[in-house]
Amino acid sequence: MSQAGPGGLLRGRTALVTGAASGIGAAIALAYAEAGARLAIADRAPGPGLDQVRASCEALGAEVVEVHADVSDEAEVERMFAEARAGLGLIDVLVANAGILTESPVADMPTALFDEMIAVNLRSVFLCCRAAVPPMIEAGFGRIINTASQVGQRGGAGLAHYAAAKAGVIGFTKSLARELGGTGVTANCIAPGPINTPLGGELSEEWTSSLMAGLPLKRSGEPSEVAPTAVLLASDPGGNLYTGATLGPNSGDVMFS
Repeated sequence: MSQAGPGGLLRGRTALVTGAASGIGAAIALAYAEAGARLAIADRAPGPGLDQVRASCEALGAEVVEVHADVSDEAEVERMFAEARAGLGLIDVLVANAGILTESPVADMPTALFDEMIAVNLRSVFLCCRAAVPPMIEAGFGRIINTASQVGQRGGAGLAHYAAAKAGVIGFTKSLARELGGTGVTANCIAPGPINTPLGGELSEEWTSSLMAGLPLKRSGEPSEVAPTAVLLASDPGGNLYTGATLGPNSGDVMFS
């Protein structure tokens, strides 16, 4: 079993973070590096964003492997994990964060747009979790952390395909958590609200303004305000009792009692 130790909440942990070139994924990678984790950072293609995240993580003292894959593609996910394990060994923390965001009313939505959303935002989570879980079970320890969205909990006009994918992530993760009970592997979701990322810029000004007006905190969040939740879920003892949970750094947009 991997153990966190002195010098960082995640010292001794090895994490794979997808969608790490920008936004929430980049912030989680940096927070993990600061907490002492070794990292495989992944994105669809090489680019300055992922290179900068790698440089920043290495400046914090982290050992980093950079990998590239389309996480909606089965063969590429298998290759991504093979490359990450070749460089770092056992991956005991998976952050399945890669995703896209588009906007369309259902009546006008092309089938291809719906299918792309499901492939990138839901199928990818299944593929990554399926690849990650067996070695974790064998080791008797692992943390699965999947990025969902508050839209998957409340819905959103013009975002039915996105809401469907993210609600699917939540349901998938709860089911996975039940399957993994007693193995030492946990599975949880983070469901952020509106966050200032390049992805959020894909939404119309009208949609964004309407959402902002209803937020109890009256503001969107920053990626650095989401990343500590991912650190908590990967840490020991902080994350030990969470499984099947959906944690919501969402500015109060969704509240559960």
